[in-house]
Amino acid sequence: DVQLQASGGGLVQAGGSLRLSCAASGFTFDDDTIGWFRQAPGKERERVSCICISSSDGSTYYADSVKGRFTISSDNAKNTVYLQMNSLKPEDTAVYYCAVFLGLGRCDHMDYWSKGTQVTVSS
Repeated sequence: DVQLQASGGGLVQAGGSLRLSCAASGFTFDDDTIGWFRQAPGKERERVSCICISSSDGSTYYADSVKGRFTISSDNAKNTVYLQMNSLKPEDTAVYYCAVFLGLGRCDHMDYWSKGTQVTVSS
């Protein structure tokens, strides 16, 4: 069965860094789109970043709020996607989820979701 496991969250001071990992299993790690999403209490879920898992299409997406600070990458041999988060701000505090669309070209209407990992950024 398809499973995604998000990990790497924690408590960090403003200006610090964290790296989140999304370990995937149960599907072929090719021709897929994996995204990171976050949700803070009382807020709408936000799409943070996406990456195409493809040898011919390495497109990435970043929300304006994280451009220049976050970097998404994949290690296809490990079936894992990472989100490197630098220069963290208190407004980055949220539960972070990864999700997969089993195809290329979109990062919405995702097929499967991980449980969340908590990121807390203190002032």
